[in-house]
Amino acid sequence: MYKLFTFLLVITFTTTVAQKKQISLEDIWKTNTFRQEGVAGFRSMNDGKHYSEINDQGQLQKVRFADGKVESIIANFKTLVYENESLKIDDYEFNADETKLILQTQSEAIYRHSILHKIYIYDIASKEIKLLNEQKVLHASFSPKSDKVAYVLDNNLFYLDITNNQTEQVTYDGEYNIINGNCDWVYEEEFGFTKAFEWSKEGDYIAYYHFNQTAVPEFNFTIYDKLYPTDYKFKYPKAGEKNSIVDINIYHLANKKTTPCDLGDNKDIYIPRIKINPTNNALVIFKLNRLQNKFEILEANIDNGNTKVIYEESNKYYVAINDDIQFLNNKNGFIYTSEKNGFNHIYVHDIDNNSSFQITKGNWDIAEIYGVDEAKNTIYYLSAEKSPMERHVYSIEMNGENKILLTPNKGWHTAEFSKGFEYFMEKYSYINTPPTYAIHNKKGELVRMLKDNASLVSKMKEYDLSKLELIQVPNNEGTLLNGWIIKPANFSSSKKYPLLMFQYSGPGSQQVMNSFGGRDFWWYQMLAQKGYIIVCVDGTGTGFRGEEFKKKTYLQLGKYESDDQIAVAKYFAKQKYIDASRIGIWGWSFGGYMSSICILKGADVFKTAIAVAPVTNWRYYDNIYTERYMQTPQTNAKGYDENSPVNMVNNLKGNYLIIHGTADDNVHFQNAVMMVDELIKANKDFDSEYYPNKNHGIGGGNTRLQLYRKLTHFILEKL
Repeated sequence: MYKLFTFLLVITFTTTVAQKKQISLEDIWKTNTFRQEGVAGFRSMNDGKHYSEINDQGQLQKVRFADGKVESIIANFKTLVYENESLKIDDYEFNADETKLILQTQSEAIYRHSILHKIYIYDIASKEIKLLNEQKVLHASFSPKSDKVAYVLDNNLFYLDITNNQTEQVTYDGEYNIINGNCDWVYEEEFGFTKAFEWSKEGDYIAYYHFNQTAVPEFNFTIYDKLYPTDYKFKYPKAGEKNSIVDINIYHLANKKTTPCDLGDNKDIYIPRIKINPTNNALVIFKLNRLQNKFEILEANIDNGNTKVIYEESNKYYVAINDDIQFLNNKNGFIYTSEKNGFNHIYVHDIDNNSSFQITKGNWDIAEIYGVDEAKNTIYYLSAEKSPMERHVYSIEMNGENKILLTPNKGWHTAEFSKGFEYFMEKYSYINTPPTYAIHNKKGELVRMLKDNASLVSKMKEYDLSKLELIQVPNNEGTLLNGWIIKPANFSSSKKYPLLMFQYSGPGSQQVMNSFGGRDFWWYQMLAQKGYIIVCVDGTGTGFRGEEFKKKTYLQLGKYESDDQIAVAKYFAKQKYIDASRIGIWGWSFGGYMSSICILKGADVFKTAIAVAPVTNWRYYDNIYTERYMQTPQTNAKGYDENSPVNMVNNLKGNYLIIHGTADDNVHFQNAVMMVDELIKANKDFDSEYYPNKNHGIGGGNTRLQLYRKLTHFILEKL
């Protein structure tokens, strides 16, 4: 009887497991089965008591933070019509007093970050719609008094005076080599901004960038779109090559005069930001030397363009540029983050006294400054204090006292604060649980839930999923590296499994987080269902473990990172549940660079590697990114050459697949071509795939589905 009962239990359990669904590539890349909910169009409004969001009916509504009451419908984006044509709204922005909207339509990407839009100006009270320009433009922005809208068209800066419907042209020299008010390619990609102009606080002047890229070498690739393909050309400065000459100009609206700012005699510099100091309406200019290890903040006299240094910082490696520098309204100073004591912390700088005070302290990194409540001398910020694998929201007084943790639950928290900091919207997830969106008050107390992704949680119960586990793995020096692992749901320690490693590994990056993943998470689950173990480990050079851990890779990108991944593979090869003869690695971009190095340096460890859109020689990549970590090829040839996969191809023993888009403006298809050329010269067998007219993201239509089908088949066959 006991044996029969046990047998019945086994049958019942097996039947239950069998009822669980298996993930397909179509689930992930076609039907979007595992779609995550979010809060569309969230903006805090001026009074700090309301926010705007786009509801499921396409209405832009005004909602009360305290109780979720919809106070009004600001605009119905589903019913907007201009000259008998329905408008499809891609995004919106308020003017300063929230009486008007800029409506972005017909979005058209230029590169990865700059986007052209057909722009309409919408008057909320009258519901009148006005077309800004017949053509698509860049960076449409209201003036502080909302009487003008500035924008960039054909590399020139313009503004529309709404009061008289007159368009004024600010610059006239814009053409292929001259750019006004917009970034050149490398600034956009590596300094993380595209709008290259700022309205003054009073709206009396516009400060703007002027790029002269005449001396920048030109890169071209072919677009295969017609009988005779198109040759696409753009200026791209590779490591060691010439940059644009950048000037900052001030255009005075009253007299229509332009004043150039004094940036010094050395033109081989970077200007990664300009800002306006609200206390005196002054223009503030960030300045970096070419090696990016000396940083200055200049204040410009708006009448004559003369500048003076109000802050400077040097670093033996490089100075990281971000948007955490925030100028104060009630004091001539700013708060900022710096790694100058070994970890990224918050400081306040007094411009008049030229002195800085450190606010946060400890062996952990600040991730982001959210803002300052000057009335209460309180700063709100995000940090990795609890763990590099977590993010938490804190408040602290500007004297460094009374630090309060606002998000105590373990996991990954981010926040968007209301004007006045009475509320914040929190996005929160942890390792195997989809994100929730909720409103909290300034004490961190829950006010109400907005989205809980309950439908996704329910959907997940239908599938045979594995738990993702956080782990630590030692490298060759004994340093514990943070990682995660996914094992098959029916994992048995008595069996041996093939191992697929994923990593990105780029400087300051992070892949191992106590947060819920994106679409690749589902792909890894699918591979686990097919009997694979998936591991990801953040090695030396990755972020949020202090400056020395991150910057150890300086001057030799790829060396320590690949040493760590090989050490991880060897560690798992010793585990009794891993088949040491079936270890593979894959990655995209920097991760593809790493997987290429690993199968060459670790030829006796890795059976298979996949490199998607990889850098294969840092000489082929842009200068701002590459020189920040490597200096120039002229000064550090050894660092470039000893860590380039193209110079290691003779070591190849295993299965290697290289994939690239032919229209990749970021990591050029040239990288794949040169790698393949060296492999052929070395008489090595390999696999390759190219995607016609696709950029660095390799997407659109069925592209991602086909790409991941290729990846999956290669893994199943070769690993």
